Amino acid sequence: MQYGMIIDLDRCVGCHACVIACKAEWEIPTQFDRNWVHRLGPARTSSGMAATYYPGLCNHCENPPCVPVCPADPVRMIFKDAQSGETLTMEVAATWKDPFNGTVQVDRDRCIGCGACRDACPYNARFIDESLADDTCLGKVDKCSYCMPRVAQGLEPACVQTCPAGARIFGNLDDPDSEVSRYVKKGAVGLTSTAVQTGPHTMYYGGKKGDMELLMQAAPQKMPKVSLRRGLMTRMALAARNRIKEIGLLGLAGGLLSRSLREDDD
Repeated sequence: MQYGMIIDLDRCVGCHACVIACKAEWEIPTQFDRNWVHRLGPARTSSGMAATYYPGLCNHCENPPCVPVCPADPVRMIFKDAQSGETLTMEVAATWKDPFNGTVQVDRDRCIGCGACRDACPYNARFIDESLADDTCLGKVDKCSYCMPRVAQGLEPACVQTCPAGARIFGNLDDPDSEVSRYVKKGAVGLTSTAVQTGPHTMYYGGKKGDMELLMQAAPQKMPKVSLRRGLMTRMALAARNRIKEIGLLGLAGGLLSRSLREDDD
């Protein structure tokens, strides 16, 4: 199984209901977005003037560049196929690609907030909420999860359910009879370029050549470079910060003890 989403540009009216539904479902801080809607145009294209919208989100790529750069300590996880019941044990870091449904997920509890996965994504689909920093992390990463907890309950992703124009279609791309597969047969494509070939499973369809031409101009043109030192530097920063706190607390305790001893002498 490979879950995917189709966005029909012929239907999208740019109302942002999908963005609001996502924020409400996942309690996303106002300054961040798991998905977004950007206006493209009006601009001249090879078929004349055109204007459309770019509803973006995590592409749950076939080859996600965010996964291999995560420096969090790997743990063994047991994955289960919802259809067959088959299980598979894998070692994964704080972000991984599910072997049975093809989605890319995040374990925020183990995220150290280094930003490597965020920087590795050519679509800018991840963000770090630094307000969630604590002794174990510099913040927490978040992104679209295709609403897997909802899907597991037989529901649609919040953005799909909310779209008043029916412009978002979710389903199994491996099922040739699914609506998403029929869209692919009609010509739905992912946002790729010569340099960026990640195999996105969020795809777009538009019957107007000018609209699709504008959309493809929004495709990333290069793969980001991520320093492998980022995870190490983050761990060092966390250790230093915690040590400073520890020393500060020891200093405070020592001061209180000295004061108490002086008072006893008096």
